[in-house]
Amino acid sequence: MSDAQTPFEKLLEIDQRCRALAAGLPMQQTAQQTWSGIGFRMGERLFVAPMGEVGEVLHEPRYTLLPGVKSWVKGVANVRGRLLPVMDLCGFLGNELSPLRKQRRVLVVDHQEIFAGLTVDEVFGMQHFSVDTFSEDLPPLETSVAPFIHGVFQREQAWLVFSPFALAQNPDFLAVAF
Repeated sequence: MSDAQTPFEKLLEIDQRCRALAAGLPMQQTAQQTWSGIGFRMGERLFVAPMGEVGEVLHEPRYTLLPGVKSWVKGVANVRGRLLPVMDLCGFLGNELSPLRKQRRVLVVDHQEIFAGLTVDEVFGMQHFSVDTFSEDLPPLETSVAPFIHGVFQREQAWLVFSPFALAQNPDFLAVAF
């Protein structure tokens, strides 16, 4: 019995057999950086607002009409005890809201002293984009919407990056009275 292995040699042999039969580790994938925002539609265009600039998304609330305000100011709503001015974002930008009321949503913006609801045609929820698909080269835009667009993400369609905070600081948006 000259082949007798010591216990240590036996363990080494078992270790080598196990390593030979073991499955390899999965390929390491590089993490892709993404950007997230709230996707919405106005007319035929798709927009996405940065996550930190939209406080919440609401179904269109009941609101009270206000006298002496511009046509795109829909009224004021009571949302959990807080008065929310409801603005027709499409109307402010010179477009019309979709007649399909079921799909309409209100994006709530709470920035510095501005607390307002922006009515849009439809909300698609959270959207994630690869940062590689971002571009600052914008497609042709109406002059009314251009100051609030900060880039575009490309998918099947272009998603314009819309800044509610830039809108909330715009003097034309703040001038609601006639």
